[in-house]
Parts: sequence; structure tokens; C-alpha cells
Amino acid sequence: MPRPQTWSDDERRRFLDDGVLVRRGLIHGEVLSRARDLVSDWLAEAYDPARLTAYTERSFAPELEKHPDLLAVYQRSGLAELAGDLLRPARTAPVTRAQIQIRLPHGAQQPVKRMHVDGVSCPHLEPRDLRTFTFIVGVVLDGSATAGAGALHYVAGGHHRMARYFATDWALGQPAQTPDDVDVQDGTAFTAEPGDVVVMHHLVPHRVGMNTSSDPRVMVYFRVHHAEHPDLALRALSDPWLEYPALAALAHPGNA
Repeated sequence: MPRPQTWSDDERRRFLDDGVLVRRGLIHGEVLSRARDLVSDWLAEAYDPARLTAYTERSFAPELEKHPDLLAVYQRSGLAELAGDLLRPARTAPVTRAQIQIRLPHGAQQPVKRMHVDGVSCPHLEPRDLRTFTFIVGVVLDGSATAGAGALHYVAGGHHRMARYFATDWALGQPAQTPDDVDVQDGTAFTAEPGDVVVMHHLVPHRVGMNTSSDPRVMVYFRVHHAEHPDLALRALSDPWLEYPALAALAHPGNA
């Protein structure tokens, strides 16, 4: 069993500022290799090029989203403990499915993802659907560590701007996901090796870059929800620490 995982005070403050945390090499050994091989086999044997847009908008290998070898990346690696530690003393809801995102090598006619916040007026959802979460955990399963190899790009600190946007310039049902000043940003590339982990606040805007390498970039994502997220979701769009009791005390020490 992995050692108990926690976040340091410095990491918590960094998450307050940036909305993003990175753990290098956290996933390794059989947990990593079994998940990587599962997706690699699917890509070789079951991938349907005619569904590329649907895969990109939702998930590759959707039939594997509850496969034990994918869920083990979250449940048997220390990630579940890290997720719980970030929200303590609040509880997280069980994570029961994974999302696979693959950026195919250069030449594939794969749609480009612009800056967005997940679950808010996504192109494949009805405008009034709200399918948000508290934070997301991403793990690199395969692919190059370079910025041009299909890396995730995020706007560090963008959760502060997005909270203001949702509080003042957005209404449930409108199609725009981010304000213009966020939409035009390139963001910071998550340059990472297989086994590296990124934890990102739901409100951090992000996009995915083109893959100019010769190998697929494969990520598995887990959406983590505060146990009471359905009741808090709309308010949490404009209050980034509503679902993080301990971090809220750090962000607003005068209210503690």
C-alpha cells in the first residue's frame, strides 16, 4: 500500500494562488503500467477514427471508464488520500469513473480545445446544463514531456478571474465559457513524464495543445466532488473556496 499522502502548508498556499499543484512521479510500477497498457491496447484495437470528435469532447475509450485498472490509478496510488486531504475536514464523494484524453500525433484531424472551464456550457451539452466538480486530478500515462506534444495548458491563478466573471458577467445558460481576456491566453504547459500528476481547481481555465510529436499523449483524469457538491455547485462558481474549509480559513484569516 502507498504511504499516506498529504499536502504541505506551502503547497496549500500555492494552490490558493495558482489553483494548480503538481506531484512528480507519484504513479509508478504496476498501477501505471497496467493502466497505460489498457489504453494502448484500446487505441490499437478499438479506436474508431469516425468518432474522433466525440472522443475529444467527452472521453476516449468510454467503455473503459469504470475499469479497475484505470480506477486503481486513483484508488490505489495515494491520489484518493491526497484528494481527501485537500478538502479536509469536508468529505469527497466516491470517484467511480475515469476520463481518458488522448492527443494524437501530428497529422490527425483532431479538434482543438480552446480555453474553457469544464461543465459550463460545453459544446456537447445543452446551454443550461451545469456539470461541474470541485477539482480534477490528471495523470500522464504515456507520451512526451515537451510542451508541443499535446500538453494540457492552464492559466495559473485564473480561478480568481473566473470567480469574478461568474459573479458579475455570466448567467446560467449563456454559451460563453470564459471572458475574452482569458480566452486569448496560451496558458502554462504541463510538461510532464508518465506518472506525473496535476491537481487543478475546477475554476482554472485550460485548453489542450496540438501534438506535434510522433507519439500519442495519454492522460487519465478523475473529477473529484465535495460530498455536497450538488447543493454547492452554483455558488462555488463565484466562491472558489466554498468547498475547501481549511483553505477558506487560509484565504480569509480574518473570518476564521
